[in-house]
Amino acid sequence: MTDTEQLLELALKIARQAGELLVDRPASWDLTVKSTAIDIATQMDIASEKLIVESILAARPDDGIIGEEGTSRESKSGVTWVIDPVDGTVNYFYGLPGWAISIAAKDENGTLVGVVHSPTVNATWHASKGGGAFLNDVAIACNDPIELNRALLSSGFAYDLKDRTEQLKIVIALLPQIRDLRRIGSAAADICHVATGMVDGYFETGLHEWDLAAAELIAREAGATVTTRPWHGLNLTVAAGPHLFAALNAQIPE
Repeated sequence: MTDTEQLLELALKIARQAGELLVDRPASWDLTVKSTAIDIATQMDIASEKLIVESILAARPDDGIIGEEGTSRESKSGVTWVIDPVDGTVNYFYGLPGWAISIAAKDENGTLVGVVHSPTVNATWHASKGGGAFLNDVAIACNDPIELNRALLSSGFAYDLKDRTEQLKIVIALLPQIRDLRRIGSAAADICHVATGMVDGYFETGLHEWDLAAAELIAREAGATVTTRPWHGLNLTVAAGPHLFAALNAQIPE
């Protein structure tokens, strides 16, 4: 078994363990306010990150960690794990489906493996660099070519209310030109939906490395184009099959 295969096997195992922890939702909540009053973490976000970090380090004690809930550990091995213990915390808090656990491993050349596990919808996406993308172990590919006027897009909105005003400029520009728009509640799951063809394209501002690392690799291995660029003082992420990607970007207002 290669090192990449070992990393992927470990990521899949730990993501499923975290999923088992999280599906047992607590009877009451301890909420932590993060960037704004509506950006929250629960005690389960913290417990999930603790489980993931401890499991990684038990198997690979020299690896580094970047975690959404604050874990930061420099790598001695050259491999760093990028984790989002609950992507879609608001969904999780309200008891809505679609939240996910995102785990990726990278080295100096980029992301090596990525796993996005969404237990409430029985979906586990994974990919390794150069090895293709899979949903529940079945190979997947994005939809391509798709014309803009037939495109089903997904998106999410920033926690900072001022940033939402900027994001609305994209929605206003695109909505009259597309099939429809979906708001799932998890950036990692949204990008994986592009990879699987469940939606045709995706756009969102303000994503962090832990939101993107695993899902971006999965989407690219499924044939999608994924980029993040500056836009109106924010970082704008766009993902779609190559044909739609060009048309989508052309219609996003500068």
